[in-house]
Amino acid sequence: MPEGSLSLPAKLYLLAWDPARDRVTGASHLHHLVRAGALTELAMSGLLTDDSGIATPTSDRRTGDTALDSLLELIEESRPRSWKKWVTSRAGVTLDAVREGLVAAGLLRTRRKRVFGVFPSTAYVVTDRALVGDLHERARSVLRSTGPVSEVSDEDAALVALATAGELRTVATGREARRHKKRIEELTERVGAAAPALRKVIKEVRTAMIVAATSAGSNGG
Repeated sequence: MPEGSLSLPAKLYLLAWDPARDRVTGASHLHHLVRAGALTELAMSGLLTDDSGIATPTSDRRTGDTALDSLLELIEESRPRSWKKWVTSRAGVTLDAVREGLVAAGLLRTRRKRVFGVFPSTAYVVTDRALVGDLHERARSVLRSTGPVSEVSDEDAALVALATAGELRTVATGREARRHKKRIEELTERVGAAAPALRKVIKEVRTAMIVAATSAGSNGG
């Protein structure tokens, strides 16, 4: 599958893959990161809009992506919630849908295992290491570049802004994120350059991600 056909949440999942350990990093809050990516993509595509701080569907149009469309339906059928609330509310549903989509696309394979040697569980393994390596390299390049953010695509800017908020060490260590703080802020602004409402959305979603990641870290995640 070409990288360009992947959704933002799917790219964030693959970006979390640590090839050295052959598993995802930040697993304790990966579901929040993936959900944040889904919300951001839906907002960027105009299918969700901000209505006085509430994530609001704009029409019954669909994307054709199961994970994104399932989230749209969930938002439509639920009571009104803020962007920050939607980052965490039933976020595992979106993570499951993204993983299933990657399995169907042949980018992940499943492997059965037992937790503590007793409880059956499913592990996921990346099958296209070259694609994942390219994602890592591009994200790190966008973060470390000294070029103008106006030359960065909205999706790449969103990818790095959310990945650093989710503390993905595959993109930047804590020290590197602090070193590039100004660049991250500029990339966040870049995502919202098209409209004031989108600028508000990306900032609220990113703030919720930072809180979720910090909370998971303090709990030993």
